[in-house]
Amino acid sequence: MTRLPLPFQRRLCLAALLCTTMLASPAQAQFFGGDDEARQAILKLRQEVDALRTEGQRGRLQLANQIEAQQHQIMQMRGRLETLEKQVSDLRRNAGLASGQAGSPGPNTSDGNGSASGAEQTAYDQAIEVFRRGDYSAAAQAMSAFIQQYPGSSLIPSAQFYWGSSLYATKEYRSAIQRLEAMVSAAPRHPRAADALLVIAGCQIELGDRSAARTTLQRITRDYADTPAANTAHDRLQLLP
Repeated sequence: MTRLPLPFQRRLCLAALLCTTMLASPAQAQFFGGDDEARQAILKLRQEVDALRTEGQRGRLQLANQIEAQQHQIMQMRGRLETLEKQVSDLRRNAGLASGQAGSPGPNTSDGNGSASGAEQTAYDQAIEVFRRGDYSAAAQAMSAFIQQYPGSSLIPSAQFYWGSSLYATKEYRSAIQRLEAMVSAAPRHPRAADALLVIAGCQIELGDRSAARTTLQRITRDYADTPAANTAHDRLQLLP
């Protein structure tokens, strides 16, 4: 159970002490001007206590909303980054072809994927563009369709990651966990594997399974210690009660 901040605890203790003092004896009640005034003072203190509790709950809710908003922003930024890096890769490839340099164009994305056919890459890029716009419901459908159409594509792990992330963004937490666990199981060394586990931990927290979330975050810090996700996982472990 999340504890109230220390100033709130002190004010609650003071309110309880004053209430006890007022009810201790008629003489003490008279100190406050009689029974009516004592009762009014008690009611006022109770209202202050209720207000403190509401304020604490509101603060926890605001913190949870801020964390969720930041996670959505991170996913959008990753989608934009992948699109930009692909554009850079295409420019380099075109520059090489223009200068007469032969050879493989190399990876198409920042996720460590091998080369894909033109049709595959186009379908994947279109799905990523939907994700980048923040239309997560449509992005989940697009990634699902891509996986069904190109089951042998080298882009499948990345598509699974963005599929699961889209499901997380639409609050389909159990489905998101299922998709992302499948991705990590099939490609544990993929550059997006640690990020997938972060999203899984977020889903587990939303489902109220903090024990599972802690286990997932600890796995990231243990198995992916050299990734930025490990730093994020470490920070989130400090926030878990």
